[in-house]
Amino acid sequence: MEVVELSLSGLKLVRPKVFSDARGFFRETYRQPLYEKAGINCAFVQDNHSYSKKGTIRGMHFQRSPGQDKLISVVAGTIFDVAVDIRPESPTFGNWEGVMLDGTKGEQLFIPRGFAHGFCVVSDEAHLLYKVSSLYDPKEEMAFAFDDLDVNIDWPVSQPIVSERDRSSPRFKEIFQ
Repeated sequence: MEVVELSLSGLKLVRPKVFSDARGFFRETYRQPLYEKAGINCAFVQDNHSYSKKGTIRGMHFQRSPGQDKLISVVAGTIFDVAVDIRPESPTFGNWEGVMLDGTKGEQLFIPRGFAHGFCVVSDEAHLLYKVSSLYDPKEEMAFAFDDLDVNIDWPVSQPIVSERDRSSPRFKEIFQ
C-alpha cells in the first residue's frame, strides 16, 4: 500500500496493492494496522454505500460535532472527489482539493475531521463505499453550496444533477464567518 500526502494537511490518497490475473483481481480494502502506520488513526463505526448516475454532484457535506473522518472508496465507476478545509485555524481554510477515484484502480481518499466532502460522477454511474468514524446524526449534518463562488470548485460537469437539499444549501461565508 502506498499513501500520498495531498496538498491540504491531513488529506491522503491511498493506493492499495492490486493482484491481477486472467480471472480478475484481488485487493485488500482495509487493514487497520497498515492504515495506522500511514497515520490514519481512527476507529470507523459505520459503512455507507452511495449509488449515483453520471453528472450527479453530492455535497458539500460535513458533520459539526464530533465530525467525521472518512475513507472513500469507489467500487464501480469514476468520480471526482472533493474535500474543502473547514478548519478556521488552518492556513488552507476554505481551500479545496479534488482527485479522480476510479473503481478499477481501487484508490481511496482519506478525509479527516474538519473537511467538507462532495463528489461528482463522471462515468455512466458509480458506486461508493465509505467508512466514517462517527455515526450519522441528522442534527449535526451541515452543508454549503456545491457551486459557491467563494470556494470555486472546478467541477467536471456543466449541467449537474443535484438534490433540492444541496441546491438550497447556504453559502460558505454564511456558515463560516
